[in-house]
Amino acid sequence: MIYVTGDTHGDAARLSTQTLRPLKENDTLIICGDFGFLWNGDKKEEKILRELGSRKYNICFLDGTHENFDLLREAPKVPWKHGTAQVIYGNLRRLMRGEIYHIEGQKIFTMGGGESPDMEMRAGTERWSREEMPSREELFHGLENIEKANFAVDLILTHEPPLKTKEFLSMDTGTQIRVSALNTYFDEIGKICRYKKWYFGSLHLDKVISRSHTAVFRDIRDALTGEKL
Repeated sequence: MIYVTGDTHGDAARLSTQTLRPLKENDTLIICGDFGFLWNGDKKEEKILRELGSRKYNICFLDGTHENFDLLREAPKVPWKHGTAQVIYGNLRRLMRGEIYHIEGQKIFTMGGGESPDMEMRAGTERWSREEMPSREELFHGLENIEKANFAVDLILTHEPPLKTKEFLSMDTGTQIRVSALNTYFDEIGKICRYKKWYFGSLHLDKVISRSHTAVFRDIRDALTGEKL
């Protein structure tokens, strides 16, 4: 089984063995950005990462906008499920930008990163990195892989949503939003690529928007059916 959830921000309770008790051996949980467990690089954090990576199921994450990219950069890149991933420890992995993974017969396109709503406050500090936003090369890499997949995947997992989805949610909630070229890029992906489900984090919202688009935060959902765990 493949499951998805939203930003965990280093909250150990979100990934406790009790919370994830329904997951079986070789199942895969994918976190849609802002994983947050690689932050300080201290002994306590290392212990948590080793415990997560020692589980009988896979825990994978996309990067978000609140990550320590210096630490992420150190993780080795390895071939995994027809794509390239970074091994953090054991069964704990980072899914790379623009890759397509084949997991349990499903083709899954992933693209982490985005523009943080508090970027102005964090820009120029040690907690902000230009790597938060995908590079031109990463965006083209994603397009090339989609073309190689004949413009069809089963799942799209991103940190940020497509532009039109983000604008709709802004109207629905009455809140102002920050949009970027990445949101527009995702709109174009949605036009050229066939897919069944698209899940995204970043907005700290659990909401089924349409039959294909779902915002995830604390909910854990079956990626194929959309049903809550």
